[in-house]
Amino acid sequence: MIDTLQCPSCGAPLDYDEQSESDMIRCPFCQNTVMLPRRSRPEADAQPQIVIRHSFNRPAIRVRRGSPVAALAIVVVVLLVTGGIALFVVGMVNRTISSATRTVGVVTPKNTLAPTTTSGPWAGYTQPDMAFGSEGIGPGHFKDARSIALDAAGHIYVAEYQGGRVQVFDASGKFVTQWTVDAKMPLRGMAADRKGTVYVVQAGNIMRYEGTTGKSLGTVGVGNGRFDDVATTADGGLVAFAYQSRDDIVRLDSSGQVTKVVRAAISGQTDHTELGMRVAADGIGNIYALGENNDAVFKFTPDGRFVTQFGGDGDEPGQFRAPSAIAVDNQGRVYVCDFKGVQVFDSNGRYISLIKVKGAASGLVFNDRNELFVVARTQVYKFNVGK
Repeated sequence: MIDTLQCPSCGAPLDYDEQSESDMIRCPFCQNTVMLPRRSRPEADAQPQIVIRHSFNRPAIRVRRGSPVAALAIVVVVLLVTGGIALFVVGMVNRTISSATRTVGVVTPKNTLAPTTTSGPWAGYTQPDMAFGSEGIGPGHFKDARSIALDAAGHIYVAEYQGGRVQVFDASGKFVTQWTVDAKMPLRGMAADRKGTVYVVQAGNIMRYEGTTGKSLGTVGVGNGRFDDVATTADGGLVAFAYQSRDDIVRLDSSGQVTKVVRAAISGQTDHTELGMRVAADGIGNIYALGENNDAVFKFTPDGRFVTQFGGDGDEPGQFRAPSAIAVDNQGRVYVCDFKGVQVFDSNGRYISLIKVKGAASGLVFNDRNELFVVARTQVYKFNVGK
């Protein structure tokens, strides 16, 4: 269909075909280009097509926009895209988990001496092989037990800090009997030799008792200062801490006679006065002194020559906070109680591990099978440190 419009420049009539594909026409009189008005052309007004292409060398599918087929095609495309994204995310998560599993693996507990439980009432603590006692005043119960000793027959001696009560148990923890020392004075230390003689430190003295009966056998080390701790040695003698205007280590033979005094044992190494010392000896006679005020362990040869020291004040592994007891096993490893539990060192002071004890560990002793007994105020625990 032919239509006519007027050239806006020269006013000449311009004829044009409404079905023409062009949107412009040139005026033959003034050569001006004139935009044609919008016309209704089938091609222009037709709905655009959606082209769906796929592989396998098949022809593209053309769908007219707005048709039901087009809507269905859009839904299919969206599902394919979102499904692909979901599969991609799941795959990435699986690969991340797999990678983390390979990286982390199985975590081995740092404590190689005894396993630490992860559930139940002992969660976070080292599982003992045996435990006995509870809070109370009856047989087999404790109020504030801080000292423990063993003899070769397997008797376990447990002493209260106040009240003077010493209870005797068999190797399985069954109550046997009890006896009493001075009920008015704190019981500061206790040890037992292989024959069953029990040594108790009270009021600055070391007193001997028959372990299974509590019969008094006299006092040892008189005149060598005020004693505050005692431990037995492999040769049947004793090593003790005595304060006599200085912190001395005193060695005694099996008859109770003094054979050696290491004067100012700790303060002589640190220039710091030591008023609270715990002592132990290994199988060849080396002496270990735990300085409660210095928060360190000091090692001496059997003849009293200073060798080394380790520990220090702090909360890191190998450091001490309120240390209270020391013992040495048959491998020469050193065990020290503090608020963290029982820390373990080799004979030169290198930190090895931690035994986490439920309660306030305050006394340590080993038997001939290298089993560690720990008293923690209201209970006694046995740990197999050879595990």
